[in-house]
Amino acid sequence: MYLGAIEAGGTKFVCAVSNEQLEIVDQVCIPTTTPQETLRKVFSFFNQYELRSMGIGSFGPIDINIQSATYGFITSTPKPGWRNFDFLGTIKKHYQVPVAWTTDVNAAAYGEYKKGSARDDASCLYLTVGTGIGGGAVIDGKLLEAFGHPEMGHVLVRTHEEDTFQGSCPYHGNCLEGMASGPAIEGRTGRKAQSLKKEDSVWEMEAYYLAQALNNYTLILRPDKIILGGGVMNQIHLFPLIRTAFEELNNAYVPVPVLEQYIVAPGLGDHAGITGCLLLASTLEVEKES
Repeated sequence: MYLGAIEAGGTKFVCAVSNEQLEIVDQVCIPTTTPQETLRKVFSFFNQYELRSMGIGSFGPIDINIQSATYGFITSTPKPGWRNFDFLGTIKKHYQVPVAWTTDVNAAAYGEYKKGSARDDASCLYLTVGTGIGGGAVIDGKLLEAFGHPEMGHVLVRTHEEDTFQGSCPYHGNCLEGMASGPAIEGRTGRKAQSLKKEDSVWEMEAYYLAQALNNYTLILRPDKIILGGGVMNQIHLFPLIRTAFEELNNAYVPVPVLEQYIVAPGLGDHAGITGCLLLASTLEVEKES
């Protein structure tokens, strides 16, 4: 029997099965189209295997409140066709196994906590900066969840004094996602992030917005480590700019670890999410057998 994992993103679904040692034996990448078409391919993949449990990390917002009538749904996403979709319920109709259900960024945070950059820390925060911005956190081994899950990408930020861009978020305009996501960079410059030179002045603005958010997270959660992933953060020259801007904003108000060890890249690279999903599936299996 195998552990199953779904890292469900707005662009693609990564599905994997592993043995009990979390060694991946098969994996597939499926474009995210309509729920019906996407899940038909998901089922075709997993139907080849006998599953013991599954972990799902989904794009959101999602409903994680088990008391809610829409528990397991993707809720107010702008992704066409997925709004108010019963994702977890649809999976459970096909597979009668325990399923861990959380956000894609929570899953990535858990993967980094157990196997990645934060494996020696008591807590961590993971922020992905790409088409959207989202964050998850692990505190003393547990995902940060309560009535709902964190929506770290939609915190409000102060506008850079030289920035005339109004923001790209359809809900809030100039929130963090609206000002610092990949679409925000493209909306401001007319070019995709990966095509810009590292000397471009837009990166100072990008660092300014991200540093504001990291300063806020630091003041509220005081994590041991902050991990920055996603396509925008492939521009590695951003890291020193963010650390410098963070240091200025913090202004020595609260102590933090050495910044080169505090604000870091993912240790698992692009595999943090799927690793976290498998780890969550294995945790369910332990609970089941205990």
